[in-house]
Amino acid sequence: MRLKNQLAIRPGTPFPEPLHDYTYGAYASWEVDVWKKLRNAKKAAVSRYLASIDGKNFMVTQLVSEIASTYYELIALDNLLTIVKNNITIQNDAFEIIKQQKNAAKVSQLAVNRFEAQLLNTKNLQYDILQQIVAAENKINFLIGAFPQPVTRSTAAFQEMTIGVVYSGVPAQMLSNRPDVRQAELALQAAKLDVKVARAQFYPTYNIQSGVGLQSFKLAYLFFPESILYSLAGDMVTPLVNRNAIKALYYNSNAKQIQAVYTYEQTILKAYVDIVNQLAKVDNYQKSYDTKLQEVGLLTQSVTISNSLFNAARADYMEVLLTQREALSANVELVEIKLKQVNAQLNIYRALGGGWK
Repeated sequence: MRLKNQLAIRPGTPFPEPLHDYTYGAYASWEVDVWKKLRNAKKAAVSRYLASIDGKNFMVTQLVSEIASTYYELIALDNLLTIVKNNITIQNDAFEIIKQQKNAAKVSQLAVNRFEAQLLNTKNLQYDILQQIVAAENKINFLIGAFPQPVTRSTAAFQEMTIGVVYSGVPAQMLSNRPDVRQAELALQAAKLDVKVARAQFYPTYNIQSGVGLQSFKLAYLFFPESILYSLAGDMVTPLVNRNAIKALYYNSNAKQIQAVYTYEQTILKAYVDIVNQLAKVDNYQKSYDTKLQEVGLLTQSVTISNSLFNAARADYMEVLLTQREALSANVELVEIKLKQVNAQLNIYRALGGGWK
């Protein structure tokens, strides 16, 4: 009883304050990449990053091709406007002659009306062409991020433009130059690595934890050698509870890999068909242009002949009108074929990923 009375806390005695704990240090944890899970995940991330770069390059190639196509369309419209103005001059001369013949009672008012109607129809064409020129200029300015303004260009040598030689055949190296093909290939590589990462989730994970620092109950003693604290430990974690979730992730990765394979095959096939189509267009449009050029030469000569015969009263005015209409139509078609030929060349540039070696 006496011992107990001595150990009892007397009333009014303050409760002792707890000791402070000051700690300053650094802790780190490492996962031992035994199954190459982390390395494969890093490679997959790098592949996706490179695929995004190729996706950007693909969009740049499309933009460059679109700007070039619109630029040559603008030059073609300038040539069409020149052709229409030249025909207006020719038809106006013929109209003045037919009016003189009407005054001389050699032709009727019907002939004058037909000539004037054709002249007005040709004049009306130039306004539609002028509007198309404005739209093409604004499209180029929009694509380059500029406000509407005139586009500087040279239209003199459009008809004389030569189309470069495109080597036949589509080697695998040409297809590999396309950014979309490289993008699909890198996406497929990333999908394969994702499957390996998902498979590694089934295996145990080995971790190493370490720490070093200073610990003391009093701040004044924190930086003494006796206050140094260090630790090193290792553990192994095996997935048991969340095994169904890991299975679902693994099956999902396999499904995405199959989808990436289909996407890659479809991209390769689309690229091949695209290149073959453009090569065929270049060849066929060249033949079409040569044929149409001969037709334009003959019709241009026929306009001169028909005017001479009409002035000599050896041809009907309907022959003159029909010949002028056919010559104008043939010249317009010649410019359109030339534009298609140039666009086919630009499409080969785009289809080969920005050019060929």
